[in-house]
Amino acid sequence: MSKRFKIEETAPKAESVILVTVITPNVTEQMAKDYLQELDFLVQTAGGEVKGIFTQKLSKPEHATFVGTGKLIEIKEFVDAEDIDLIVFDDELSPSQLRNIERELNKKVLDRSSLILDIFARHAQTAQAKTQVELAQLQYLLPRLTRLWTHLERQRGGIGMRGPGETQIETDRRIILDKISLLKERLKIIDRQNSTQRKNRGEMIRVALVGYTNVGKSTILNMISKSDVLMENKLFATLDTTVRKVVIDNLPFLLSDTVGFIRKLPHHLVESFKSTLDEVREADILIHVVDISHPNFEDHIIAVNETLKDINALDKPVITVFNKIDAYKAPIEVGQEGEEVKITLDDFRNSWMSKNADPAIFLSATEKINLEEFKEKLYEIISAMHNERYPYNNLLY
Repeated sequence: MSKRFKIEETAPKAESVILVTVITPNVTEQMAKDYLQELDFLVQTAGGEVKGIFTQKLSKPEHATFVGTGKLIEIKEFVDAEDIDLIVFDDELSPSQLRNIERELNKKVLDRSSLILDIFARHAQTAQAKTQVELAQLQYLLPRLTRLWTHLERQRGGIGMRGPGETQIETDRRIILDKISLLKERLKIIDRQNSTQRKNRGEMIRVALVGYTNVGKSTILNMISKSDVLMENKLFATLDTTVRKVVIDNLPFLLSDTVGFIRKLPHHLVESFKSTLDEVREADILIHVVDISHPNFEDHIIAVNETLKDINALDKPVITVFNKIDAYKAPIEVGQEGEEVKITLDDFRNSWMSKNADPAIFLSATEKINLEEFKEKLYEIISAMHNERYPYNNLLY
């Protein structure tokens, strides 16, 4: 009698993770808490599960181990007791810090930059995105090669006894530098192809959606263009620029969705994704989408504007769209006489309008609240720009 075995597929077990950060004098405890919440979300997006958080107040991070010796011992005791798989630091670690921490903890260690690079690698779908991510990963890895060869470092000294570690490192460095050059050339070719495509799109006004990651840009694109771009409640769900032709009241224009920005976006990623961000640089109008339900949305606005400044894209008409008003919860502030005051959406709307020249729209993309007001404002700005740019165009829209 034969036995039947039932094979069940099980999902891979999520890696257990702890988060570590240093609170310096210019960072408040609330800011540190908000940053750690974002880091937690990054870990979830990468498929990990946060089991603990360690913070330390220092005037500046320790040169050798980022955190102090006592804190590192505390972390090691917790890691060993709870069998933690991964330790993630909320700042970029130097190669020596990374090596020292891994030696002490004997566990895998990532910093914020390497975690973001891992998420980008998971979400890259097209040849361009994969090339950009691989380039950023290699540029990040290059100065950190030594930690990969620690098992070869301690060789017997003396003449003629030079260890193989250094030779292997130099060999790998040359291989990586050659690969970086190859990827840069490949991106130049892709960039030329994309530039030709952009030129072939004709005389239509180009509008780009920009904003912090996970603010609802893809939802707005789908809502206006009636397309089906991927929407997920994850950071960096969209890496590739998506362009759609949209028509409002017979006026056609091109609307593009771009990669989301984030605080402390690794420099290598900004450099690698500059060809993708050309869609932002070459746009005529920017729609800056803000998640007004997020308690730190004003910090997000600053982070996005800093990135736009880095890529020379701040000199354009901007429509600020405060999305997710259906999820907005009025924060409580202390008034002049010590009383608690709730800041309603109308209060914020009035104060924003009074201190900013850019037009602002308050909507909910998922609930389609104020959608018509948004379309009317968009049509007004695009129509005015079109008439100014093509005064002799007699086409009727």
